[in-house]
Amino acid sequence: MAASLPTEARVVIVGGGIVGCSVAYHLAKMGWQDVILLERRKLTCGTTWHAAGLVGQLRPSQNMTKLAKYTAELYTRIEEETGQATGFKQNGSVTIATNPERFEELKRNASMAKVFGLDVDVISTAEVRERYPLINTDDVIGGTWIATDGQINPVDATQALASGARLGGARIFEDVKVTRINHDGGRVTGVETDQGSIKAGQVVLCAGMWTRDLAATVGVRVPLYACEHFYLVTEPFAGVEPTLPVFRDYDAFAYYKEDAGKILLGAFEPIAKPWGGDGIPENFCFDELAEDFDHFQPVLEKAMKRMPALENAGIQTFFCGPESFTPDDRYHLGESAELDNLFIASGFNSIGIQSAGGVGKVLSEWMRDGHPPADLWEVDVRRNIAFQNNRRYLSDRVSEGLGLLYAMHWPFRQFVTSRGIRHSPLHERLAAQNACFGEVAGWERPNWYAPPGQSPEYEYSWFRQNWFDYSAEEHRAIRENVGILDQTSFAKFLVQGKDAAKLLGQLCANDVDVDVGRLVYTQWLNDRGGIESDLTVARLAEDRFMIITSATSQTRDFHWIRRHIGEHNAVLSDVTSAYAVLGVMGPNSRNLINRVSSADLSNEAFPFGHFREIEVGYATVRAMRVTYVGELGWELHIPTEFALHVYDTLMAAGESIAIRLVGMHAMNSLRIEKAYRHWGHDITDEDTPLEAGLSFAVAFDKAGGFIGRDALLRQREVGLNKRLVQFLLHDPEPLLYHNEPIWRNNRIVGYITSGMFGHTLGAAVGLGYVNHEDGVDAAFVKSGSYEIEVAGVRFPAAASLRPLYDPTSSRIRL
Repeated sequence: MAASLPTEARVVIVGGGIVGCSVAYHLAKMGWQDVILLERRKLTCGTTWHAAGLVGQLRPSQNMTKLAKYTAELYTRIEEETGQATGFKQNGSVTIATNPERFEELKRNASMAKVFGLDVDVISTAEVRERYPLINTDDVIGGTWIATDGQINPVDATQALASGARLGGARIFEDVKVTRINHDGGRVTGVETDQGSIKAGQVVLCAGMWTRDLAATVGVRVPLYACEHFYLVTEPFAGVEPTLPVFRDYDAFAYYKEDAGKILLGAFEPIAKPWGGDGIPENFCFDELAEDFDHFQPVLEKAMKRMPALENAGIQTFFCGPESFTPDDRYHLGESAELDNLFIASGFNSIGIQSAGGVGKVLSEWMRDGHPPADLWEVDVRRNIAFQNNRRYLSDRVSEGLGLLYAMHWPFRQFVTSRGIRHSPLHERLAAQNACFGEVAGWERPNWYAPPGQSPEYEYSWFRQNWFDYSAEEHRAIRENVGILDQTSFAKFLVQGKDAAKLLGQLCANDVDVDVGRLVYTQWLNDRGGIESDLTVARLAEDRFMIITSATSQTRDFHWIRRHIGEHNAVLSDVTSAYAVLGVMGPNSRNLINRVSSADLSNEAFPFGHFREIEVGYATVRAMRVTYVGELGWELHIPTEFALHVYDTLMAAGESIAIRLVGMHAMNSLRIEKAYRHWGHDITDEDTPLEAGLSFAVAFDKAGGFIGRDALLRQREVGLNKRLVQFLLHDPEPLLYHNEPIWRNNRIVGYITSGMFGHTLGAAVGLGYVNHEDGVDAAFVKSGSYEIEVAGVRFPAAASLRPLYDPTSSRIRL
């Protein structure tokens, strides 16, 4: 240990668990000097020391799987590199299915893993029994096997990373408590500790369950909350061999790990116990929480049926300790939105051990380069909305979130806790019409509408769910007649000032220096040409613009503008709550609005891509002629207090023409038929407009250029190695969601980024990138024979670079 605390450093890492030590290790490996890690007590003393040490690799996305794979690879060599034993062994893992739906999920996961370069074998009941002889397989119908999964001693692994960090020049100080984060109002400047202050250009919070409160002292929101996590360790008994793989029985909420001739049995039970709401004790260090055997007993009872030898095995240890969970079961990573150069790596939802290596690598690269090295949006701390830091919200949400780790990962599954937070003004009206609400960024949004007499509740399945036919009718209503969608959840920003046009000109790839009354569809790009946001800009006045973007991007996009304002004379305001938005869409939309408004909605007076202030009933609204469903329509932006009146007026006028309320699931199926992109799925900061087929929205020659232009020009010169393609299955039965492998001429060339059943096209439709290292052009796409793999079965598909529905976009200009 270094003897004295320095007064200055390049980086200060707060927290000495496995993630903090991994960040220190990777920064040191990059050659960074003056890296300091501060631990309030002792290394690993918070959560790391009592972690089960499972090292799984298959995660829900390609990049998360890459990080987990890297972690496993790091653990294979860190012992040799540092001389510190870690106990890492790759005995593999077995996961079982006891019902057809679970087996479908496992088979879909195995297909997905092929895209990610991870070998996952679907195995029979007999093979399950062969690989794990201790279990009762009477109800097992199959499973999966991952040979490279394993387990590790978390304390030893942390010490190995710490040793590697020290070898690279990093300094680690125990028994030093960080009391404050110092900053100049916009950028971090260091930390205050109980032993003095340290100036630093960057600070990383890896403080586990302490992170939320420490970050909150400087106005940074990191929503997480601890839950009690239970496991027991048996006495040794016959049959527990050192070569036993990790075993998971998701439907019984349990995992099993061999531990020196004993079995460690842990659980992710459906209703968890939040902990720490009254504060974490000041002297917390390697602490255990009070036992609650009654809480764990249902898990043990199921386990004794699964592993009969447990009935006669003694219990050596019954353990309960705290672990941090987040509102969506995904960890927090990256630079904070509120304070520049304050980085976060916390809230690991019981996967910290298997994530630590990859997290340390990508965060250190992020700190070095000023941007993430890959698309990490699903764990980016900027995905969070301000209200999610509320303690009561977190306590209620994590009580459900812990159990969802092992619950069925149904398509469209909705949280049931911490709901009813952000309501559109129309919420009660829509609820009265039998809306089934889903939640996005706290917003309650109608996903579908049940017919009279039917309950608006999900009946989940990997196959056609109970709402499938209802949503199909909503889909057809917009294709054939007129429907209304509540789109209030859009994030909306005002950019005002004499430099507003200049600022947005730099941010937007398209030309937004247009006439007042024009709408511009555009992307914001990074320096590599990757898409940071996909949005619409409305020019309200010479010096005033409105930005309309997705609900999930509210924090991220606001932050993107804020950090680029610099010396521009411009003011940014979030006006999301000021306006409700009603989408009036379909070939009969003009007829409907004409019944309640005297405005001229003809193509000549009101072309596509324009907006006007019009009267609807007694209200004045901003009508924007734009669409995300591929039909004639207007989005009506309504001052919140007038929303109910406008809704009631439209619904009354539309009764005689069979107007229909339409949910978000139908919007999704409509937009996928039209091949409209969805940011975060089909386009990300790794994808360029050229690759995504969005070059029509790039104004290469506009005055002043734009961020990312040079990268796009270089790419246009050398050609593309991937293209976003639309696929339509020939067979109408299978359903596509995301991550299904794309086969071209018997070779995997990509995966589905988003999918939905296309009720107009008659089968499942998906978008996905076709990759080829020697280049992808139209001829390459057209010359291939394509199949999409679903749960291990390959289904032929048509492929197109143009939208399969209305490729000329004539319907939106009716």
